[in-house]
Amino acid sequence: MAEGQKRILIVDDDDEIRELLEFDIRSSGYFVDTAQDGLEGLNKALNNSYDLILLDVMMPKMNGFDVCKNIRAAKLAIPILMLTAKGTIEDKTNGFDGGADDYLVKPFDVQEVLLRIKVLLRRNQVVEQDTSLSNEILRSGDIEIFPESLEAVIVNKKVKLTPTEFEILYCLMQHFNNPVTLATLLDEVWGYDSNEDVRMLRVHVGGLRNKIEPDAKSPKYLHTVTNVGYKLTPFAQ
Repeated sequence: MAEGQKRILIVDDDDEIRELLEFDIRSSGYFVDTAQDGLEGLNKALNNSYDLILLDVMMPKMNGFDVCKNIRAAKLAIPILMLTAKGTIEDKTNGFDGGADDYLVKPFDVQEVLLRIKVLLRRNQVVEQDTSLSNEILRSGDIEIFPESLEAVIVNKKVKLTPTEFEILYCLMQHFNNPVTLATLLDEVWGYDSNEDVRMLRVHVGGLRNKIEPDAKSPKYLHTVTNVGYKLTPFAQ
């Protein structure tokens, strides 16, 4: 493996899809490792160093949701891109709640997979290199966030955030009391503005609300601004 080459783990029990992804991702300059079921994928993720994991959902021995949860339980902040034939909001919410960073539904275009890989790797690298951010504690009113541990404290209640939830909350805290457009959030969190991903952003915001709000159905901090985006108010309203 060349020095500095990014390492990607593909976990998928479908031989054709796994081999196609392996070929195209390797051809794009990445080092690729593979696993054929969830348990093998989890063992490899816990015992090797990877920069990103592509993770199928429906697999023998252990499904992708459980693999993802176990990776996060081990305090590994590896970006996880879930690839699945299941595309309902409930399925996506399960994936994001388990710690996934992004989600693509089969059948997918390999070029779209490569784009998502590039964005996730870039975002993760920016966070790792920004030492001022990793040591920073941000406080606004009732909300306090800890970048190094991806945690938030809301009125003495500590909650663990996924990397994507943290990025959304961090972005909103930079503009607290002011509306942030959907396009701005997509650009700052994912690195690009795509109308197709607005739904994905809303799922993440829903997961974030479930963690930071006393009642997610009647939010006191994270408010929807109709036809614009979202606004964070640091004091409960």
